[in-house]
Formats: sequence, C-alpha cells, structure tokens
Amino acid sequence: MTIAAIKEALNASVLAREDLLGTDVEHVYASDLMSDVLAFGKSNSVLLTGLATQQSVISAHMAEFRGVVLVRGKKAKDGAERFARDHQIVLLSTELDMFDACIRVDSLKEGARSRKDDVVLPPTSEAILFSNRFFIEGSDFAKAGMVSTEIKSVLKKIGLDPGIVRRVAISMYEGEMNVIMHAKRAKVDVSVTPKHIDVVIDDEGKGIPDVDQAMQEGFSTSTEEQRAMGFGSGMGLPNIKRNSDTLEIESAVGQGTVLRMRFLIQSN
Repeated sequence: MTIAAIKEALNASVLAREDLLGTDVEHVYASDLMSDVLAFGKSNSVLLTGLATQQSVISAHMAEFRGVVLVRGKKAKDGAERFARDHQIVLLSTELDMFDACIRVDSLKEGARSRKDDVVLPPTSEAILFSNRFFIEGSDFAKAGMVSTEIKSVLKKIGLDPGIVRRVAISMYEGEMNVIMHAKRAKVDVSVTPKHIDVVIDDEGKGIPDVDQAMQEGFSTSTEEQRAMGFGSGMGLPNIKRNSDTLEIESAVGQGTVLRMRFLIQSN
C-alpha cells in the first residue's frame, strides 16, 4: 500500500514531504513509546503516534520508517516538520484517535504487495572506510538524535546493507538518548571496516550501579518528564544488545559508563 492510500483512509493532512506520498510501505506500527518503535518496528513502515515532538520523527528515521502520522489532531513541534523534510519522511496529521486510525489502516492491508529491497553488497577493500569522533551534551534534548542521524547518513553513503545501517542507527540512537537523559556529556568513536562497525560511547555521568539489572527489559530510572517524551520505558540497553553482535558495558558509579558495540558486516 502507498502512504497516499493511508492518507486518504485517515482523511489526514500533509505536514511535510507531499512529494513522497506515492511511496510504497509494507507495515504500519502504532505506539507512543519510541523505544518500543526501535525494538519492534519493522523497516519500510509508517508510524502512528500521539507523540508530536521531533523525537518521534527521529525514531522513525532510525528505524527506516517512511512516514509518521500524528493522531488526535496533533501538530508537529520541536522541529519535527523540518527534520521530516530534510530526511525524506512523510509527516501527516489526522483527527482520528489511535484506535480508529488502526482500524482504518487495517482495511488497506489486504492485497497490498510487499516490496523487496535491493541488496547492497558491502565494500571489498580492507582499508578503514570511516573513522571519526562525535560529541554529545547531556540534557540537550533540542539536539537529541543529531549525532545518530549523522552517523546513519555516513553509513548509507558508504553503501552498506540497509539492514546493518538500521541496526547501528537504532543502537546508536538508544545510546545517545541514554547520554542525553542520564549523563553530563559523552564522546562517541565510530570506525568502519569492510568486516565490522565499532561504536564506543564513553560518557561522564552517574554510572550504572547494577548492569545486570539495567539490562532487564522494563527496568528504568527515567523521570516522568523523560517518559513523556516517549523514552525511559526500560528498553534502551536491551535494544542495543538485540541489535549489536557484541556489546560490552563498563560502568563506575559517580564516574560514567562505556558502551562498546560491534556490528559484523556479512559478506556474500
């Protein structure tokens, strides 16, 4: 089905990228919890959400969604429209609530054809394809997701398979949000070779008293304000573990935490 068909079914208005309404999508995912979107959403989808902030659109971008529909007549805020325009994401708004929107979209699924993405082979050169350091400032919600967005853009330009780009982007975004919510600042080192991608997030912050507990799905120390943004559902570290091939965590209370992620690039 196309995003245009979803727009018509929901009687939605276009907030950004009307030129991409003809895009075909395979799935529709409904949630106000962005960590759930990153954990369970499938690429080439449209997101239905009541979260009208920029973070919903960034989360959709990280998960390789093609569009976002704001329900209950919500209007985009905090730079959401601009981010959608800049990153080729259709942004819509409907007066319907989440339940009614899901019912209408469900009627479109029958007979919709799935689109198979072309396979992009990874480079064969043994040279380092990319290496750079990025910086994240804690509590800077206005720029939350910008480092992850830049890294995802670089990986796509290199020509890596969309599947691994998506896994890195989701893991990086979860890590970035952890820094924004719980640390003072962090440095992020990213290196890419033809065989693997390494991401190291080294933050200055509170540290994690019990790493095993923090790895449990649903465990969270986030504030109500952070939860209202769609994060803090206790899926951050589990999402990173789910998407990375290896994950190492070192943490010292009162000093900070280091996340070391590796993503293997499969060669054919």
